[in-house]
Amino acid sequence: MKAMIFAAGRGERMRPLTDTCPKPLLKVRGRPLVEWHVLNLVRAGITEIVINHAHLGHMIEEYLGDGSRFGATIRYSAEKEALETAGGIANARHLLGEEPFLAISGDIYCPHFDFKEVKGVLHDNDLWGNAHAVENRDIAWIWLVKNPSFHPKGDFGLNLYTVTNSGEPMWTFANIGVYRPEMFNGIQPGQHYGLGKLLREFADKGQLGGEVYGGDWDNVGTPAQLEQLNAAYGAGRA
Repeated sequence: MKAMIFAAGRGERMRPLTDTCPKPLLKVRGRPLVEWHVLNLVRAGITEIVINHAHLGHMIEEYLGDGSRFGATIRYSAEKEALETAGGIANARHLLGEEPFLAISGDIYCPHFDFKEVKGVLHDNDLWGNAHAVENRDIAWIWLVKNPSFHPKGDFGLNLYTVTNSGEPMWTFANIGVYRPEMFNGIQPGQHYGLGKLLREFADKGQLGGEVYGGDWDNVGTPAQLEQLNAAYGAGRA
């Protein structure tokens, strides 16, 4: 399985830090956010990685290189301007291949997420080995987390392992998912398109699977959040 890390965002809420440093290279607990992902992906045996970038993207390429020092092969999808998440995937389709792939935001911190778990979540056959009809099988599988304080209403409901657009309780999309490439057939390379819209469309069709992740997870969105994470680390080391 290949993985894609989203790293093209401008990080407006993280300014002024992101005026001179791309958000995925900001350090959390001694290591850039994107490096946490690369190391954990390699640990899980996922070594083919695609990273899209726009704002200060050359700095990401300079830092990670071809990935060989991490035991990975990293390829880059450069965007003149950020194409949003689904647009970024469509633009990188030629690098991702025709099999389901993992995609994860470069600005989240989830150091204990076990990426081995993502490899078998999309099933082509039922328990008896019969092929699912294409229109009935899950097009994607996403992970949800408990609603953080800055997003109290959440994004999706969950009925067993089927993600819904409403329900009780609601959960927040963790920005981690496995996707079938055909999910993005309607988006042209270079087109701006958000992933959330696609997810909601397939949730309405009953083709979006998912589960709740209960481990450490932070969306590092502001300098205050970054400072808080690093302060907690410093206190622990003391």
